Amino acid sequence: MDLKSLIAPERFNLASEISKHHSEKIALRWLNELGETKTISYAQLITKANKLANGLTKLGLEKGDRVVVMSTRLIESYVIYLACLKAGLVISPTSELLRAKDILYRLNHSEAKAVISYSELIEEFENIKEETPFLQFKIAFGQDVPNWLSLEALAAEESEIFSDVDTLSEDFAFLAYTSGTTGQPKGVVHSHGWGYAHLRIAASKWLNISEDDLVWATASPGWQKWVWSPFLSILGSGATGFIYHGRFNPHKYLHLLQDQQVNVLCCTPTEYRMMAKLDDLSTFDLSHLHTAVSAGEALNREVIDVFKEEFKILIRDGYGQTESTLLIANLNVNEKKLGSMGQPLLEEFIDVIDEDGHPAPINQVGTIAIRSDFPALFKQYYKNPVTTASSYQGQYFLTGDRALKDEDNYYWFQGRKDDVIISSGYTIGPFEVEDALMKHKSVKECAVVALPDPIRGNVVKAFVVLKDGIFGTAELTTELQGFVKKLTAPYKYPRVIEYIEALPKTDSGKIRRVELRTQRLMDISNRR
Repeated sequence: MDLKSLIAPERFNLASEISKHHSEKIALRWLNELGETKTISYAQLITKANKLANGLTKLGLEKGDRVVVMSTRLIESYVIYLACLKAGLVISPTSELLRAKDILYRLNHSEAKAVISYSELIEEFENIKEETPFLQFKIAFGQDVPNWLSLEALAAEESEIFSDVDTLSEDFAFLAYTSGTTGQPKGVVHSHGWGYAHLRIAASKWLNISEDDLVWATASPGWQKWVWSPFLSILGSGATGFIYHGRFNPHKYLHLLQDQQVNVLCCTPTEYRMMAKLDDLSTFDLSHLHTAVSAGEALNREVIDVFKEEFKILIRDGYGQTESTLLIANLNVNEKKLGSMGQPLLEEFIDVIDEDGHPAPINQVGTIAIRSDFPALFKQYYKNPVTTASSYQGQYFLTGDRALKDEDNYYWFQGRKDDVIISSGYTIGPFEVEDALMKHKSVKECAVVALPDPIRGNVVKAFVVLKDGIFGTAELTTELQGFVKKLTAPYKYPRVIEYIEALPKTDSGKIRRVELRTQRLMDISNRR
């Protein structure tokens, strides 16, 4: 792929990539658990976005203002994101699973001027008692909410015509937050130009989308993966997106794939794993499915084999980060390489480097690194120049993931360099879980690590030192798990808790996580 084809024009607004598909073709097909359906054409979607963009700018929001958006799998989510891009606003995606303290940090750190939330998700916003000095507008949609502006009312009387705000390709478009091993989440800044490059890498090369396809990407709004696939890749390709607003159930998902005649599927490894375990898998007809992709964490070889045997579909495992786009994917039907991460989509920008920042020899484990001039790389960690600078070594951005590459340039994942936990596609910072546990009256100290799991890839395991006179019981474990769920997003709770007398530490008092990880692996070995 020619580098020039990935670089956006100097003056570029990402909304134009969707608006250019203006037609009566169905853009989105929506279905919920009750069987209710809705559709919207590209022309209708763009008209609604124009009306909302007019309403937001008339309200006083200006180019560069940050807007925290909390929504769910609804057509309105697409309208809101498109309208914000058109108006030159910077979208900060926020998951519906976050709690008040998580939201508070994002509001204040991003200096968000507005928040847009689905009416059924405002409870955690209402639970915020601390000051939010930058926030001027609270906007709800779905139904009227006391003390909140109505998004529907903002757009109701506005013009159906809106001229996209003049933005440079380098201007901020998204401010996504990603977990780290210590401290608060980092704000990852992506530009309009990032989206231009992402579309030409992920949508065409990995997802293999054409305008005639019905595409189902199961990610939920609030995560950068939703921006990647359901929003940009599908709508930017002029395809039709399928949205299922319902809980995950492997049988239901397979019925939907069959009955809706889905052509392209983008799922998490956990979803694939649970479908692959069904005894009646062979009874489903997925003959319309020509491409299936997986991202978020490494996918097991046995799951790939099941789908290949049952449906003659090779799941295209992909690797990328919040800071980038899809980087590595297994696109070729090569039996010997199944189970690998695949090959870099743009070989000249991706490498495995050693501790000195040089390309590592073949079959030697190193850090996956991205060349700093890669067009789909983030701009910076917001308000964090020190962390931004330290994430680079020479000309490379360091992903923190370890791999080796073989003689055919296939990459084989070895693990994470840091302590971030990836469970069912969710990125979890151990510090967040530890911070919640430490607030419990019975906990003296704790440390959290990843515990490998056959379904979720990893689960959160907590090593807990209790206060004197308190003993670890099954009842206490349940209590601690529920306590964490109340303080942070539910998916972050420790599914496994082990009570120990003391945490291993260095002479300077730092927790020796390497010893805990060794203990974790011993536990796994003892189970076999």
